[in-house]
Amino acid sequence: MKVMGWARVVALLFAVVGPASAAGWRHLGDADRIERRPDGVIVRSGPARVQVSVHADGVFRVRLAPDGRLDGDALWAVVQGAGPSSVTIEETRDAVRVHGDRLTAVVHRSPLRVDFVDDDGRVLLADDASLPMAWLPGEHDTRVRVWKSMPTDEHYYGLGDKAGPLDRRGRAFAMWNTESYGWQGTSDPLYKSIPFFIGLRGGVAYGVFFDNTHRSSFDFGKETDATLSFGADGGALDYYFIAGPKPAQVVERYTALTGRTPLPPLWTLGFQQSRYTYNPEAKVREVAAMLRKQRIPSDAIYLDIDYQQGYAPFTIDRAQFPHFEQMIADLRAQGLRTVLITDLHIKHDPGKGYAPFDSGMAADVFIRNPDGSLYIGPVWPGDAVFPDFTLSRVRDWWGALYRDFAAMGAAGYWNDMNEPSVFNVPGNTMSLDAVHRMDDGTTRDHRAIHNVYGMLNARATYEGLLALQPSQRPFVLTRAAYAGAQRYAATWTGDNTASWHHLAQSTPNLLSLGLSGVALAGDDIGGFIGSPPPDLLTRWFQLGAFNPVFRNHAATDTRPHEAWVDGPEQEALRRAAIEQRYRLLPYLYTAAEENARTGLPIMRPVFLQYPQAQASYGNDRDFLFGADLFVAPVVDERLDAHAVTLPPGEWYAFGTSQRDVAGKEPFRFDPRPVAVPVYARAGAIVPMQPLVQHTGESPKGPLQLQVYLPSSEAKAECGGALYQDDGESFAYRDGAYLRVSYACESVGPATTIASHIEHDGFAPWWNQAQVTVFGVLRKPASVAVDGIEAKGWRYDAKAGTVVFNVADARRNWRAELRD
Repeated sequence: MKVMGWARVVALLFAVVGPASAAGWRHLGDADRIERRPDGVIVRSGPARVQVSVHADGVFRVRLAPDGRLDGDALWAVVQGAGPSSVTIEETRDAVRVHGDRLTAVVHRSPLRVDFVDDDGRVLLADDASLPMAWLPGEHDTRVRVWKSMPTDEHYYGLGDKAGPLDRRGRAFAMWNTESYGWQGTSDPLYKSIPFFIGLRGGVAYGVFFDNTHRSSFDFGKETDATLSFGADGGALDYYFIAGPKPAQVVERYTALTGRTPLPPLWTLGFQQSRYTYNPEAKVREVAAMLRKQRIPSDAIYLDIDYQQGYAPFTIDRAQFPHFEQMIADLRAQGLRTVLITDLHIKHDPGKGYAPFDSGMAADVFIRNPDGSLYIGPVWPGDAVFPDFTLSRVRDWWGALYRDFAAMGAAGYWNDMNEPSVFNVPGNTMSLDAVHRMDDGTTRDHRAIHNVYGMLNARATYEGLLALQPSQRPFVLTRAAYAGAQRYAATWTGDNTASWHHLAQSTPNLLSLGLSGVALAGDDIGGFIGSPPPDLLTRWFQLGAFNPVFRNHAATDTRPHEAWVDGPEQEALRRAAIEQRYRLLPYLYTAAEENARTGLPIMRPVFLQYPQAQASYGNDRDFLFGADLFVAPVVDERLDAHAVTLPPGEWYAFGTSQRDVAGKEPFRFDPRPVAVPVYARAGAIVPMQPLVQHTGESPKGPLQLQVYLPSSEAKAECGGALYQDDGESFAYRDGAYLRVSYACESVGPATTIASHIEHDGFAPWWNQAQVTVFGVLRKPASVAVDGIEAKGWRYDAKAGTVVFNVADARRNWRAELRD
């Protein structure tokens, strides 16, 4: 057995070290000299230097400089934090230990490598001792890479929008923003580059953010199952190690590092109707009229490129849209916002009076080739030029282009094609030699900027809208992204296909984006490419109702995807899904505010909330919607029974008193249920509202609180929350918001439900609350609010519910159900 063991070791070393060495990689040797600094150490190894520093509590930064120069690069992703609370350094003969908050970086001297260890002595992540950090000089830049030991039972998540299973183990991925029309489950790379992943083993998690905008790659055991590695074709080996131990803590720290999603306008959480393309103007008005006639709750209509004159951004085709401004106003009067596509390629149109081109040329805002000539590439309008978004003055110029649209009343903007996509050229993108200028007077070629270009486009749009309308929350939708893009825009998964496979793929993609900081994300409901059969389209509406961004969109050559296209039976199912979302808007908006404050995503894998639930580590179908609702969508057309395995604890079938406990055999349902199986956590208090047709309509009736009592054996935390504000402005930053916490408790013969106003700076649409308590096994002897018998309370023995009203509910109150 010893011989076989050593044979395996030798084979692995040959498989990994051999190719790396043969390829000319220059690995770090032993440490020569150690320089102490207030936040960590700089260690020399020949001409190279490695810096290990504490960036913030629970966050370390590691940088390799092969030539010894630790120059600062432009930090597009990282926002400055408060810094660490304390740092201590200990040196021994074999290593230097840099201590931060409950985390230690062990810098070994021979060979120079870095391990991360928690206060319990667990090695969370360790450099492979046989493969120290390395670099490889190339024709255009120096490649960099690091290899890490990979435990056999560790799982990996993140990297943003990637195809395939949620768990990345056993696969390799590239980071290079790519237009991926018709992408499939094995396609890579896709539209976004978010070089951040989470490692999870036995309930303990950590994160790694590799801050490098060049083409980069990650290998989670594809080359060898003992090693994970990551690196880039240029730039610095510069990464952040982020401690947990819970995966939710990793996400919170990562989003503190790269920024969090601003609180979105409330209307963006409603249903959004789109198509490539609605034209002419009469068609847009027809769709709006049908949405209202068929009572399909909705908040937005999108206009794709055909509203423009010759596809030139920031123009209007007046032949097709003669009353464009009035159309926007009329839609708004119906409760529908207008979202306009504004691609970044500016038509190359000299001498024709095209203002964006003329003003851009006058201000010298466009990207140039190395010889100083304009970089010109064909896109939708034909030959086009591209703004140099790395310059702040160019971002300001771009933002000002929205002035006319903002004045017309457009509510949101869609930055598409911003990988950037260029037609009929190698790689379908900009020349890698194209020159980007920096604010400090230096330049970078497109190799260094490509992956961040779409994010800078979204940033320019977001900041421009803020400058034009400083009291209004912007809404920007971007296709391409880099880490930190969540500060400026929502996103979607690009040009998907009308297939059951893509319906199923929607959830792992969106969960991964949420884990990677991008919580406001969705996909094209029904699939962009192709025509879904009626049952597939219905299932997509039912799943999409629980996506953070809920947008129906399709290509111009497909059959219609609107809710009413397949007759009254399918329309009723689709309407019911949308209506359920609108009733849940108080809960959803509260989850969005939590995301803006903490970074925790709206749509969550089960393990984010329950890291010890190892059975959920490979679940690509089911997810949590906020903290308290569990969704088990139907994503295939098989006739087998639909099986559901619940998260830990007790769960209610949503809106009923049917209570089940995790750990039993999976629940099985008819394969054609009329709605998505949804469960509420026992102990949840879920705020809801009466149905409206759009978010600008005030609900008629009281706030609705659904209370799901835990059993006495469960000892589950019982509570909930509600956040509300005006849904549009930034007044909440000055205290104009309402925050309420709810709690419940069962002690002896009494169950109490309490409301506590944590902040009372906004008057909501409701004054009364209707409380429905689920899981009540027998009729209470009394129901009282603040010690006074509640008028008109009722018990439904069949439903197992008690319903009572609280007048003047915008205050602290306490209800008691007594046996």
